[in-house]
Amino acid sequence: MEKRQLGQGLEVSALGLGCMGMSAFYGETDEPESEATIQRALELGIDFLDTAEMYGPFRNEELVGRAIAGRRDQYVIATKFGVRPIRNENGEWTRVRDGSPENVRRSVEGSLQRLGTDRIDLYYQHRMDPDVPIEETVGAMGELVTEGKILHIGLSEAAPERIRKAHATHPISAVQTEYSLWTRDLEADILPTLRELGIGLVAYSPLGRGFLSGRFKSPEELDEGDFRRNGPRFTGDNLEANLALAAKVEELAGEKDVTPAQLALAWVLAQGDDVVPIPGTKRRSYLEQNAAAVDVELTDDDLARIDAELPEAAGDRYDKAGMASVNL
Repeated sequence: MEKRQLGQGLEVSALGLGCMGMSAFYGETDEPESEATIQRALELGIDFLDTAEMYGPFRNEELVGRAIAGRRDQYVIATKFGVRPIRNENGEWTRVRDGSPENVRRSVEGSLQRLGTDRIDLYYQHRMDPDVPIEETVGAMGELVTEGKILHIGLSEAAPERIRKAHATHPISAVQTEYSLWTRDLEADILPTLRELGIGLVAYSPLGRGFLSGRFKSPEELDEGDFRRNGPRFTGDNLEANLALAAKVEELAGEKDVTPAQLALAWVLAQGDDVVPIPGTKRRSYLEQNAAAVDVELTDDDLARIDAELPEAAGDRYDKAGMASVNL
């Protein structure tokens, strides 16, 4: 598989693997199959893995650590801190945003241990903390670079002004945010900022959380524990509008003799060599289908038609609380 560069010096496979759903948010899990999926990714040329301390919490990093054991040097590992899991008085997990330098250091030690490694290739601040200046957070991350505990710094869901301040403190290699055929708002200001500064874009949910691939058409088809069941884009009038959008993706994919997922990923890949999508899956069969997207060629006419015929999704990508934590 071809390689792409994020920022200065971080080379990764053109397609990454999002590991979140292997441990959290998407219903039932299957850890043996998930570990096999991570190992199969490397056989397919996908070396870029994405996880976070809050996925599980903690269990996803542990799973990734088991899966890469003995082959750590062949993978590029990205993980995140800054959404700190805390147990409440009822013993349930809650999450708080914490960008303090103290949390930077506390979190990295835990991630290194769970991943079974001595360094993290790309370390993101998962969500921005409005109570801590970004210069303090990134300054602490820069100290970890000097110590060799992390190799590159990333941000997730950051607004242009914060990206600029962070990059002035220490070079930022990548910014992660949602980007897909139905989520394109970052093209207005975030993507131009990244390109001006020479920062790569890591696109999560490039398949619209599975919806654009046609893997489900109603939230009732999802497991009880799947957070998409109550997502704004998957309910009410928004669902009806988005079903029409997904049908158009399926139509265009059929004309190219590819799957809807492959078309959706090929579109993201075509947006620039500085863009790396990280579709998530916990099954080898879907991983193999996704990997084939790198061989799908979209002509200028194809891209123009997609732009003309596919609107953005109806509805916000998160509920009200979730939207309040993005693009800060």
